[in-house]
Amino acid sequence: MNERYTYYANLFSDVPKPLAFLDKDYLDQNIKDIIRRNPHKKMRIASKSIRCRKVIEYIFSQSSQFEGIMSFTGPETVFLLENGFDNILLGYPIIDKKSINRLCGYIKDGKKVVFMADLPQHLELINQAAKEKNIVAKVCVDIDMSSKFPFLYFGVYRSSINSVEKLKVFTEAVKDFSNIKLIGLMGYESQIAGLGDNTPNDGLKNTLIKFLKTKSVSELRKRRKQAVDLLNQEGFEISIVNAGGTGSLESSSEEDWVTEITVGSGFYSSHLFDNYSLFKHLPAVAYMLDITRNPKGNIYTAAGGGYTASGALDLNKLPKPYLPEGIKWFKNEGVGEVQTPFTYKGDINLKIGDLVILRHSKAGEVCERFNELYLVSNGRILDQYLTYRGEGKCFM
Repeated sequence: MNERYTYYANLFSDVPKPLAFLDKDYLDQNIKDIIRRNPHKKMRIASKSIRCRKVIEYIFSQSSQFEGIMSFTGPETVFLLENGFDNILLGYPIIDKKSINRLCGYIKDGKKVVFMADLPQHLELINQAAKEKNIVAKVCVDIDMSSKFPFLYFGVYRSSINSVEKLKVFTEAVKDFSNIKLIGLMGYESQIAGLGDNTPNDGLKNTLIKFLKTKSVSELRKRRKQAVDLLNQEGFEISIVNAGGTGSLESSSEEDWVTEITVGSGFYSSHLFDNYSLFKHLPAVAYMLDITRNPKGNIYTAAGGGYTASGALDLNKLPKPYLPEGIKWFKNEGVGEVQTPFTYKGDINLKIGDLVILRHSKAGEVCERFNELYLVSNGRILDQYLTYRGEGKCFM
């Protein structure tokens, strides 16, 4: 592994830090492995896990199996449309009237945009804007895919539609709006796609999670099939049945009624995705800090680095030391806003001016801290790809 450290250190010896980089060779391998894991169904790219237009374009160029984007806000969807992207499914409901109106304008101009909804209030806002533009807006219904076991809620709180009966009530509401057409169903099984089951030193917990995942997958397949059957029985022409994520490619792809699977984090492979038993992707994106202090012995301090991820507060949301091997954070200080102290027990003679390499916990969020991703391949810096932040955008 320290050969890899030397490789990156030589590449970026004269480039100011902190910086973030994208290893194109690793990205290419991740793309191949993702296709191998799901060789047949279409895959929609989750833009929140990429947050860089050039990278999205590159992934699309690698296979026709990648088709469409799942966006995460209204303004981001507008930004993508303005920059030539099409076939966008909003991953979440939006209630900002200005964004809905603008998106309806793009739909009128021929762009393919699908809104997400799970409440009548969502439908009312979309219908009002669609009526003003004299169009029919396409909508995808988001259903809850969490599993409820005795004394345990296994999943996340997203959609209000957690039963076939509630889905039927929603479909009746859709029929009341003249400028809406229900064409899609989404069910995100976060407890399968986003929860690792092979975390180091968590043997008993890993065993429990694997057991719960197996039980959950069986239940969710039935629930999704029942939902699709209901929509068909109610006369809706459903062209999108969206499922899954990086962590559930295998199980989601086995459902015949699923038409596409969303994938995002697997391309960069942030460190949360190290802890899965079924797959292992390569760390294509990481970031570097300068070592600026050496308080004593094997204790060093790097400048910056405190890019903690969103979600529940636990140590997994901190950046993870990557290279050189042998770095550990101090429990009482963690990863800091302007400096990060660490101990190092490895075979490299670190000194002031050397670099350390870290990996973010969640894939796309690292791009909120850097204006560009340095693209590297085969021992060369090929380009600098602007992130959303580098283009002056902050959507969430």
